[in-house]
Amino acid sequence: MNRPAPTKADEPALAPAGERVPGASAPAPTKADEPSPMASHEPAHTAADEPAPADARAGTPAGERPRLRLRPRLASAPTPYLRLLTATQFAFNIGFYAVLPYLATHLGGGLGMAGWLVGLVLGLRTFSQQGLFVVGGALTDRYGPRPVVLAGCTLRIAGFGWLAFAGSTATVIAAVLLIGFAAALFSPAVESEAAREAVRHERDTGAPRAHVLALFSAAGQAGAFIGPLLGSLLLLLGGGFRAACLAGAAVFVGVLAGHARLMPRAAPVSEPADARAPDAVTRTAPRAWSPWRAVFTNRAFLLLCLAYSSYLVAYNQLYLSLPVEVERATGSGAALGWLFALSSLLVVVAQVPLTRLSARRIAPRTALATGLGTVAAGFAAVPLAPAGPGGLLPGAALVVLLTLGQMLLVPAARGLVPDLVEDRQLGLATGALSSVSGIAVLAGSAATGALLDAPAPVRWAALAAVPLAGAALAFTLPAGRGGKDRGTRAVAG
Repeated sequence: MNRPAPTKADEPALAPAGERVPGASAPAPTKADEPSPMASHEPAHTAADEPAPADARAGTPAGERPRLRLRPRLASAPTPYLRLLTATQFAFNIGFYAVLPYLATHLGGGLGMAGWLVGLVLGLRTFSQQGLFVVGGALTDRYGPRPVVLAGCTLRIAGFGWLAFAGSTATVIAAVLLIGFAAALFSPAVESEAAREAVRHERDTGAPRAHVLALFSAAGQAGAFIGPLLGSLLLLLGGGFRAACLAGAAVFVGVLAGHARLMPRAAPVSEPADARAPDAVTRTAPRAWSPWRAVFTNRAFLLLCLAYSSYLVAYNQLYLSLPVEVERATGSGAALGWLFALSSLLVVVAQVPLTRLSARRIAPRTALATGLGTVAAGFAAVPLAPAGPGGLLPGAALVVLLTLGQMLLVPAARGLVPDLVEDRQLGLATGALSSVSGIAVLAGSAATGALLDAPAPVRWAALAAVPLAGAALAFTLPAGRGGKDRGTRAVAG
């Protein structure tokens, strides 16, 4: 299993430049220990290397070292490893969203695919990504996040390069599957590490884990804000879809190089002591399956997966139903990138304050259900909203409400996972959360693609029913208390 990143006990608290935390002593490095890539390369200084300030020496009893006065560290300041994970999410989404918003238009308009086939291809992409997250999560638990992230970046580069030149249905599907599987490797590695670090940060500082996960989401959406604008710029300059794919591949080349240098190595999470008893050697095979059994027989976790699936099915409509709505309203898909930018900008601006407010006032279960209800309202608003300027008001209403719902439910859902599973199963559970959702998207994509030809009130009402069903499921979940170390595990209620 994946060993969590260094805790506060493993690394000194951050202090302003030139200042040292009193009482911290540097452990002797061993061959197995590797310095953090975020750490300074300057030689470490001990207390004996630094003279005490003159004002601190005055009145100090002989034999006692003066205590340096430091500016207090903000309790919610993220650790260096959390900052790396947040930057990772930002970079991933720049490359991803430079391509994906324009895929449906390319398949339908550029390659002439039928609507149901476009829906199927998009569903296969989501399934190969979300549906196989469980594989990436299990590999992360087994080998640590670094090799899994690097392998995923390499496959994403190959997939984007292939998609740029794919001209037949078979080659497009193959490239899309490769792109999805790449994310199935690196995303659960990064997300499970972010969740684990958020729980540790909550335990050490008292800051709710949802705050950390909100920063993680906001960074991802900042990348999702820049990505579509990059794709739109390439389209406006006449580069076409191929140029967008190659630009996305170039971004992931940079991501791969950066993470090969900066991503710390980590060993799998240790098993409990009782699992390493002498007689446990004879139970190696059964124990290998025990994490899977524990995760997939966990009723509360499976209910969370189903509720989260309804969100992902709804969110996939940004790539299927929204482009069709924009095309219908304006006659072109040129405004699509700006609607994606609007969604990302909302998250960047409002995610942290909204999560701070919801984390203190409502339980994670309530935030999840409220978010799904808001997503449903977004679909219901499309046939009710007037055409507005340029005919974009219905699509903008969908984007705004779906984004507000996303901001409420995603940090709540991710924050519930560590409460429902053991730490050594966190990578597997994080992957399973997305895998179950990916299966649901695959099952629903062809059906929602067929709805494109249905009357608008029927289509949008059917789409709104999906997150509403998820909201009803959310109320059957444990309320969620946040922080296994500060209290008892969440109970059903």
